[in-house]
Amino acid sequence: MATRSQYNTKQREQIMDFILTKKDGHFSVSDVMDYCAENDIHIGQTTVYRHLEKMVDEGILNKYFVDLLTPACFEYTGGKHTHSGQCFHLKCEKCGKLFHVHCDMLEHIDAHLEEDHGFVLDTRRTVFYGTCEECRRNAR
Repeated sequence: MATRSQYNTKQREQIMDFILTKKDGHFSVSDVMDYCAENDIHIGQTTVYRHLEKMVDEGILNKYFVDLLTPACFEYTGGKHTHSGQCFHLKCEKCGKLFHVHCDMLEHIDAHLEEDHGFVLDTRRTVFYGTCEECRRNAR
């Protein structure tokens, strides 16, 4: 009979298998649950939340809140943030995709706001809303 820690280790590995498929993007708890359902993996939603929160605490994941109406999303960091500088987010209002953006031009805006207006952005929570290229292309 497996001990509780072995059971949790197996669940964590299964969650990590999913996370590694999303190394360059964001995902939510519902994305993890969909993956589990599609792959006949039986893990409760509370367990998924617990493992993801522990991974955030360990620095394996970043956690973002886009707005008050959208569930938190996560980003794989592998224990270190792979990009230098500030990070901004773009959210498509049509499909709901969230894009992680590192852009020198946006960093200039960030610096301008601080230097000229005395306002410091929390770029982990800074989201620009609009329509992504794929949705614009599909609308044509």
